[in-house]
Amino acid sequence: MGLMNKGQQQKDTSEKINEFWTLDQEKLLAQLDTTPSGLNGSEAKSRLLKNGANSILNKKVNSTFGLFLSQFKSPIIIILIFATLLSFYLKDVIDASIILAIILISGLLSFWQERGANNAVAKLLNMVSIQADVLRDGKEASIPVEEIVPGDIFMLKAGDIIPADSLIIQSNILFVDESTLTGETYPVEKEIGVLPQQTSLSQRNNSLWMGTHVVSGSATAVVVNTGKNSEFGKISERLKIKPEQTEFEKGIQSFGFLLMKITGVLVLSIFGINVVMHRPLLDSFLFSLALAVGLTPQLLPAIISINLSHGAKQMAKDKVIVKRLSSIENFGSMDILCSDKTGTITDGIVQIQATHDAQGAQSDKVFLYAYLNASFETGFLNPIDEAIRGFKELDISAYKKLDEEPYDFTRKRLSVLVQNSESQDYLMITKGALKNVLEACSTVELSDGSIKDIKEQQALIESLYEN
Repeated sequence: MGLMNKGQQQKDTSEKINEFWTLDQEKLLAQLDTTPSGLNGSEAKSRLLKNGANSILNKKVNSTFGLFLSQFKSPIIIILIFATLLSFYLKDVIDASIILAIILISGLLSFWQERGANNAVAKLLNMVSIQADVLRDGKEASIPVEEIVPGDIFMLKAGDIIPADSLIIQSNILFVDESTLTGETYPVEKEIGVLPQQTSLSQRNNSLWMGTHVVSGSATAVVVNTGKNSEFGKISERLKIKPEQTEFEKGIQSFGFLLMKITGVLVLSIFGINVVMHRPLLDSFLFSLALAVGLTPQLLPAIISINLSHGAKQMAKDKVIVKRLSSIENFGSMDILCSDKTGTITDGIVQIQATHDAQGAQSDKVFLYAYLNASFETGFLNPIDEAIRGFKELDISAYKKLDEEPYDFTRKRLSVLVQNSESQDYLMITKGALKNVLEACSTVELSDGSIKDIKEQQALIESLYEN
């Protein structure tokens, strides 16, 4: 009973660490048996051996020989190999050599293409060596992310990739791009805190997730889950299911089995007829097998491999790596290709179409104000500011910044105070959520330059915004 209670206690502790966003940092540090000054070197090595490398990549790579053998598993190839052996047995060396050459050429073409694709992917991965800044023995050290272990304390700054699922223990205006997990383009603000158990992943603003990256600010965090135990790792494991055969592979395989069935029926039928007619048994058998060889399309595998390899080379010119030759036919037969996840397989970049005033008319004045605000703000870089600055460049040398009220999630506004050195006019420009900006306004400037009470135009403004 004592052992059962201890096991149950360990299980409960594990579950709580899995829901680490519900814990305060002191309790989590205690459960992970670590301190704010980090792990010592020997403990880190011990945990690395126990938990494995902090990586989601599968280190078991198919051998070159195994990849080569996999090219000869289709029914048609098996029939041709049988035909080759039969030809050698009948001492028909020329026919056997021709069939064998066809088999080898077909297999080598597929093998060479798939091996080249695998090597290209491996080289791309080897080019990327990511380091992380951690505390080891109370000192800051830079180590490969693969050596990160649960209980490590690591530091982050703008541009860093988050190496593991972690809880924030210190934060300074931290914004993180989580589009790889959530698909959301805009950065998420992160801060210290304790959250309810049912909080969804996208709302856990006290936690950091492997594979996301820091847009701005800095932080210190404690590692909880690494490698395949991370949220990113769990997703990668679900994607490792062996891919189904393509329609092209199914078609070739079905055709091969059909040939095998027809050949088998013909061989048995002709052999039986010859036996009934009292023909020599060996001659009848060899005649039946020779007929089977004649029915097999020896050049089909080579023709398929040559055509698919040509397609792979054409796609390589457009910087597309084809890992499975058979996928080319499937790709070419598509009428519509749908994709999702902004910021992952798409660029996730906001672009400006136009700038409008309160009556919906194109306004250069509105763009000038937006450009001044985006150029002088010193908060985190967000997609809208980048789009404004990249839309077109304006000469704002006559303006100088006097003050700034940063964006926060209560006001949902950002204000910049500037002065025009030529006219000596002061101008405070505010941007933010429409509702919050309208609440701070009492008047509106129309297209003709006249000033009106904003209540008279608010319905029109909201309608334009919705459209």
